[in-house]
Amino acid sequence: MDQEADIEPAAASAEPLRKHPLSVVVAGLAGLQNALFPMAAAYFSMREKWWALFAALGIGLVIAVVIGGFAYLAWRRFTYIVGATDIRVESGIVSRTARSVPYERIQDVSLEQSLLPRLLGLVQVKFETGAGGDEEITLRYLSEDQGETLRDLVRERKDGAVIAIGEAASANEAAKEEPADVIFAMGHKRLITFGLFEFSLAVFAVLAGLFQYAETFVSINLWDAEFWRDNFADPGSAVASWGPAVQIIAGAMGLITLFIVGSLTGLVRTVLRDWGFVLERTAKGFRRRRGLLTKTDVVMPLHRVQAIKTKTGFIRRRFGWHALSFVSLAQDSGSASHDVAPFATMEEIAPIARVAGFAVDPQAETRWYRGSREFRVDAAIVDFCVLLMIAAGAAVGLTLSGLASPLFALIAVAIGALLAFRQMFLWRFDFNALGPDYVFIKRGWLAPKLDVASRIKLQSLEIVQGPIARKRGYATLYFGLAGGTLELEGLPIARAQELRQAILGSIAGTDFSELVG
Repeated sequence: MDQEADIEPAAASAEPLRKHPLSVVVAGLAGLQNALFPMAAAYFSMREKWWALFAALGIGLVIAVVIGGFAYLAWRRFTYIVGATDIRVESGIVSRTARSVPYERIQDVSLEQSLLPRLLGLVQVKFETGAGGDEEITLRYLSEDQGETLRDLVRERKDGAVIAIGEAASANEAAKEEPADVIFAMGHKRLITFGLFEFSLAVFAVLAGLFQYAETFVSINLWDAEFWRDNFADPGSAVASWGPAVQIIAGAMGLITLFIVGSLTGLVRTVLRDWGFVLERTAKGFRRRRGLLTKTDVVMPLHRVQAIKTKTGFIRRRFGWHALSFVSLAQDSGSASHDVAPFATMEEIAPIARVAGFAVDPQAETRWYRGSREFRVDAAIVDFCVLLMIAAGAAVGLTLSGLASPLFALIAVAIGALLAFRQMFLWRFDFNALGPDYVFIKRGWLAPKLDVASRIKLQSLEIVQGPIARKRGYATLYFGLAGGTLELEGLPIARAQELRQAILGSIAGTDFSELVG
């Protein structure tokens, strides 16, 4: 079946289209993993028989045929129509399901490729409607050219342009021939450096999940308090018999191992996610591509970028590394904020922000304001009280179990005191400013963050006060962004009202048809 030949008549006659035929192969191979467990179970249950291997292979063959047959029937019974006002999808082998989604309800179209579809030149097309879950429409799988054409067509029709599929395909081919302006990219050296800063303990979460099965294989119940007391806490335990010097060396080796494993885990995750990272400036806006096993291709039109966010880390800041992300109406694999420069210098970030229509520094005459001191005092009291309750619970638990002295609960009290001091200290680094075009929000000391929102692209503003905030004279100002969230906590009520009035005035005096056009 020639999928490219079928797509053109549908623009005029609205004939049903099918996904690419190779999608049957992808679905069949993905479903074969369900056959592995029955094959293994059959082999080990009959391993004393000479024909056990053949029986296991036969079971796998039967399952493969059944899965392949259902995948083919599902492909034959799945059709979609690209209409003048909506996209219609019909699916189901026995019972049929028909869905129709108007273009105006589609927030964005994203393309994604996992490893096998990528090798076959296929792409998954996902239509974001904002409903989430089963309400989203996903086409698995179309050819790469067809997916890009469909994405461009939906976006054009969503913005009110009358364009046929053939015109979208021609425009897509023309866009491929035009050289794109690469404004940021990460080579292999930059990617590895980035990965070394992305310390992660995700692997330990997996190991913790496997601990519950340790008793089955090594006859050890890791959740038994007596096991830990006998081997670590009691004076006669195995660890106590090592001596102070060996204990110190073992503890140091454990910390080194933790650091190495965390660094390697972060490096692997970063390479898999950001391999081949490139950000281009095209006629349609920004285009970002990245991924090793799963490749994502996201287009962010300029007029849909509502705000930018920059952040850094405690260590990477010392080396001059920062990250830039967009808050955009376009979707990014379920995330509202797009990473457009996840590991860059401020000299690299500033031009990207300018292209998007934002500035990372306010004008010299812009005045900065701090948040409410009363808000920080209240937050410090809450943090300390929470840790105090944890300490009380820990004291009771340690006393009843006999694992350690209740004095260890004082650690939680000390942490609570540190968190309370942190709240008071961070007040000195909590700033906001209102420029002629932007709202600036700056937070943090060791790892500062800067959020910049366009005054005219904000959709709404809401002042929220709880009972304590009303009594103490501060509030939280929420900025309405369809593509994400932005808020200012602990503002003096007069400052919150001033910001809301000024920004609403900017929104009311803007002709948004000129922005989109």
